[in-house]
Amino acid sequence: MLTDIEIRKAKPAEQPKKLSDSGGLFLLVTPQGSKLWRMSYRFNGKQKTLYIGAYPTVSLNDAREKREEAKKQLFNGIDPSTAKQAAKASQCEASANSFQVIALEWHITHIQMKSEGHAKKVMARFVNDIFPWIGKRPITEIEAPEILKLLRRIEQRGANQIAHDSKTVISQVFRYAIATGRASRNPVPDLQGALTPVVVTNRAAITDPKEIAALWRAVDGYTGTLATKCAFKLSFLLMLRPGEIRQAEYRRMAHPRG
Repeated sequence: MLTDIEIRKAKPAEQPKKLSDSGGLFLLVTPQGSKLWRMSYRFNGKQKTLYIGAYPTVSLNDAREKREEAKKQLFNGIDPSTAKQAAKASQCEASANSFQVIALEWHITHIQMKSEGHAKKVMARFVNDIFPWIGKRPITEIEAPEILKLLRRIEQRGANQIAHDSKTVISQVFRYAIATGRASRNPVPDLQGALTPVVVTNRAAITDPKEIAALWRAVDGYTGTLATKCAFKLSFLLMLRPGEIRQAEYRRMAHPRG
């Protein structure tokens, strides 16, 4: 059986050389100086080799543990090499279906219909409050308690509105994952009523003519963009909400005389 001293002292040669341990485990020393753990075994009558890892990242004890795991798999009729490939494929699939990957994909689709400012605000919410906690998690494994814990962290710093907005964004990502076949359930509705309500303070409408005049003078003296100034004035004349003003379309009327 090998010892750590033997492994450390092993020098490369012109040809690869094997240093045997036990149970099929051996260390392959390459001409370039790499020391690679391998395990020889037979499965269904065929001689095969399992790659375990490189020394010293994988120590002698680690390699022996991996050998014992492989022997258990063989005892149960499982090919260790096939099992390792399946595990790697599963990890790749889980990474591709992580919340962060799907959220970024949703964001690209989502911002096509939104302003640049809105897109940046949503991305900042992802980066600062959501991805650090559930970004790398497979979306199918995320449940309501985990999301609530994330939202509670936001609440604890007094940002109740951001907590509610984050809850909405997370729900939208789950709905997108369901639509694209990468999730079957949205756990966010289970959090109904779990967050502290946001207290909304309604501002009273201006009814005093003097205050209305002062507001009009303030609008008239606005030094921002012309489009914004025009929107302010149109809201006075047409009594429309800001969203209605923003989405209004210009249509040129035909002159009555042709």
